[in-house]
Amino acid sequence: MIVSMTGYGRSVEQSDSFHVTVEMKSVNHRFCEVNVRMPRQFLMMEDRVKKTIGRFVKRGKVDVFITVGGENLIKRDLSVDWNLLEQYVHTFEKMQKTYNTSKQAFPFSQMLTHEDVVSVDEADDVTEEVQTLLYTAVERAAKQLHEMRQAEGKELYRDLTNRSSLMGEWAAQLKQYAPAVHKRYQERLEKRVSDFLEGKFEADEARILTEVAVFSDKSDIQEELTRIDSHLKQFDAILESGGVVGRKLDFLVQELNREFNTIGSKANDIQISQRVVELKSELEKVREQVQNIE
Repeated sequence: MIVSMTGYGRSVEQSDSFHVTVEMKSVNHRFCEVNVRMPRQFLMMEDRVKKTIGRFVKRGKVDVFITVGGENLIKRDLSVDWNLLEQYVHTFEKMQKTYNTSKQAFPFSQMLTHEDVVSVDEADDVTEEVQTLLYTAVERAAKQLHEMRQAEGKELYRDLTNRSSLMGEWAAQLKQYAPAVHKRYQERLEKRVSDFLEGKFEADEARILTEVAVFSDKSDIQEELTRIDSHLKQFDAILESGGVVGRKLDFLVQELNREFNTIGSKANDIQISQRVVELKSELEKVREQVQNIE
């Protein structure tokens, strides 16, 4: 089964004290890139979070958003720099004595808002309960993301197999058109020669056949048609095999485009030219879809 690179997953886990919400979305990318946004105190869990997601995502860019809430989630303690406070008190008393100012009580209440004296420390200790909730939420969100990517992959599979079949039918029509191109060219060449001679002399049949042979060689598209048939069969086989096949399919699309361009440059027939335009238009739709496959 092929898998799309776009999807969304969400999970909410909670206990009596805490709750964790994990959301993740994925889009196209050449490689596997996981970006995690979470509260600072949980950063030491980032590596395991990425490894968990990596079990479900092999290719694509995944943005992960984690929020954690609950009572006593972060332990905060007041910290007092007693040495600095003592210096403030000593300086205050010395200023009173030096300038003979009236006795006033030291403004201890102001010191409580002085960041250099009193600060709030946050403990980085994360309880096992919160860790378990977070890892569970990440895994369930990743599973949901993967299921959505699989569902979209099924739709991509159906669409691409239909388009591959259609291109195969059109390529088969080119095989039917090719012999008629040579015959019509020979008829036009014979008529031009006959008109030039104004009917006084018979056309040089050997020269006509030589020119037809040269034209046939330059306009022969059999090799391109054979490669197209081979590429389409490989395309279908890779789709059927599933897995991480996006790059393989993209390579085949490039090869098919090259063959279509070659046939278009060789074409000396309106039917072939029109069909090549249709083939290239259909291939462009296939290319857009392939860009979304893991």
